Amino acid sequence: MRVVRGVPAGCEDEVAALYWEAFGRKLGAALGPAAAGRAFLAEHLNHDRGIVVLGDDGRAVLGVAGYRLGGRALLGGTAGDVLARYGRVRGLPRVALLAILERTAARGELVMDGICVAPQARGGGIGGRLLDEVAAVATEEGCRRIRLDVIDVNPRARALYERNGFTAVRTHRTPYLRAMMGFGAVTTMHRAMGAPTERRGA
Repeated sequence: MRVVRGVPAGCEDEVAALYWEAFGRKLGAALGPAAAGRAFLAEHLNHDRGIVVLGDDGRAVLGVAGYRLGGRALLGGTAGDVLARYGRVRGLPRVALLAILERTAARGELVMDGICVAPQARGGGIGGRLLDEVAAVATEEGCRRIRLDVIDVNPRARALYERNGFTAVRTHRTPYLRAMMGFGAVTTMHRAMGAPTERRGA
């Protein structure tokens, strides 16, 4: 396995497919159906805001982590891009839903834009390696902490974050999103730079 900063050219579709597999339940209402959503994600990636784990063949994407820094995240695309893809009538509600999911980084903060590991590669430590590399980026950029949000229906992800030095700081109940996006609460977690970790997984 090899950890690579930046999404390599030609891997866009694989990265988009992994993201959709992990977050399609949350993104489906805004970017679905699945084929359209994956195509939108692949077309609007900011390649320099991602970290990828490649398989031994150097091509298969086994894991990916995205982050927001300097106002840009791995998952890009503007409101205009959404309207161009889905049309004005269908696009405007989608823009509103995406705005709900938007996260802005505070000064000195790197915000994670999602992490996902291919099903066949889970349990091999890829999630921990991705988080290590995200932490290295945050350190190099002079960030004092990493922030992420995890939804209540993803306990596996929360356990990974806790094993890698993240602590929950607040939980925001979102019952109005359960029927639409499949989750009813979002927990914000922080990792201070230099925080010790116990063990890594995923």
